[in-house]
Amino acid sequence: MRELQDPWFRFCLGLLRDADLARDAVQETALRFLKQLPSFRGDSKLTTWSLGIALNVTREMRRAKNRTVQESEGVADGRAMAGEGPAGLAAVGEERERVRRLLDGLPDRQREVVMLRYFEEMSVEQTAEAMGCAEGTVKATLHQALKALKVKLGTEKI
Repeated sequence: MRELQDPWFRFCLGLLRDADLARDAVQETALRFLKQLPSFRGDSKLTTWSLGIALNVTREMRRAKNRTVQESEGVADGRAMAGEGPAGLAAVGEERERVRRLLDGLPDRQREVVMLRYFEEMSVEQTAEAMGCAEGTVKATLHQALKALKVKLGTEKI
């Protein structure tokens, strides 16, 4: 579990954009992981299977968060912004924030597939398994996401 906690946190933080929520998601993922471990058949890598659990946890948390925000009428969504690094890393931080902003503009499913494929470096097969869908769906969703990002990059003011 120690080896899985960093990928879980990185993935949950990427989807939830809030370090506290990501920590909560990792705890819930760990609990579900332990509870569901006896049902793991070994058809995939343990990391792939466990990130599927983390994906379900983050989806549930986003739904709950959206309900709360809608109910509270105009309350800020509480997203955490990454802290600023040294002045020498400012350009890297700006580029990272730009990518984050572009990813945040994608629909949830597209953002999830990009996170799994490129940030977690999963294969199409592993991504499909983690998301509980067909490989063709992953490819199509990824294509749509990359197309949308390309359009956004072309229209974004730099």
